[in-house]
Amino acid sequence: MKIGIEGQRLFRVKKHGMDMVALELIKNLQEIDHENEYFIFIKPDEDTSCLKETANFHLIELAGGPYPTWEQYALPKAALKYGCDILHCTSNTAPISTSIPLVVTLHDIIYLESVSILKKGGTWYQKMGNMYRRYVVPKVVKKSRKIITVSHFEKNRIKGFFGFPETDQRLVAVYNGVSDYFKPIQDVAELKRVKEKYHLPDKFAFFLGNTDPKKNTKGVLKAFSDYLKSGNEPLELVMLDYEKSALNGLLSEIGDNDLIKHIHLTGYVVNTDLPAIYSQCAVFLYPSLRESFGIPMLEAMRCGCPVITSNTSSMPEVSGGAAYIIDPFKPTEITEAMIRVMTDENLRLKLINSGLVQASKFSWRAMAHEVLNIYKEIV
Repeated sequence: MKIGIEGQRLFRVKKHGMDMVALELIKNLQEIDHENEYFIFIKPDEDTSCLKETANFHLIELAGGPYPTWEQYALPKAALKYGCDILHCTSNTAPISTSIPLVVTLHDIIYLESVSILKKGGTWYQKMGNMYRRYVVPKVVKKSRKIITVSHFEKNRIKGFFGFPETDQRLVAVYNGVSDYFKPIQDVAELKRVKEKYHLPDKFAFFLGNTDPKKNTKGVLKAFSDYLKSGNEPLELVMLDYEKSALNGLLSEIGDNDLIKHIHLTGYVVNTDLPAIYSQCAVFLYPSLRESFGIPMLEAMRCGCPVITSNTSSMPEVSGGAAYIIDPFKPTEITEAMIRVMTDENLRLKLINSGLVQASKFSWRAMAHEVLNIYKEIV
């Protein structure tokens, strides 16, 4: 069997959620499948060390301009050239016109939902990407032989949105995993290296916010502002990969520009540096408005960090009772949760211990086995 996998963004330096999922899938397939032949279609970029060819895994670099052009024209042409029996597209979209059986990982359908609070804001790039997805995804869903999503919550959302009949077995939920290097870091030198590299404060809450409205950055800032005003244990806020100009705009909206003195912007963080950050932070904040899975929650849990997350979408399913659950639309609940986690040592230890157990249930190897079985089912 010849399997094509779309990995357009795998070689870019600044990888994010879907890129890491595709990378971990391919790496684990390399470990477990020495029988089938794989063609990984990528776009040339700088991080060539993240993935190497093996005897039955071939890296195929495709030029082709912007993502839509690359995906709709260069990708299906190359998949035909290499005789692929299946083409697995890993990031929501896929070629509309191809005769090759399609497997699509549909991480979420947030961009298709009419949730007004999630439509506001966002960068120009994010809005253009959502326009492309809104056009392509409904067409791809109709023609795909198998649609993989990442949680039972998201499976039900997709099923309801597109009106899948009960007899349609094309849609399956396959959980994401957590990389093995996410674990409590005790090496003093490594902790010091990461602390100095990203200028981390001694005691801090960690938040992976970005400009996507679903991340609830404004709500987190309001909650953190109220936490500082509560007079509890001093705490700084570390934010990953966020622009200072965008941050200042949100601080003006909540009426607390002075809060920036207590916020540390790290810039982009290399994924392998994250365990040392999780291991040093007092609490991890993940109160998103909407998530299809939530890998960072599990990463933090595996590093022994207490997690505060939301009662919405997939987050209760994935956190499995091992996180402090709040209503993300109420910043006061985020504040109260921070106070409790910082002052109640029994609660803190309970969250840490249950988090370690919950996170251990998810692995990329298990995910790769499930996906491989899907390939075999189709061919």
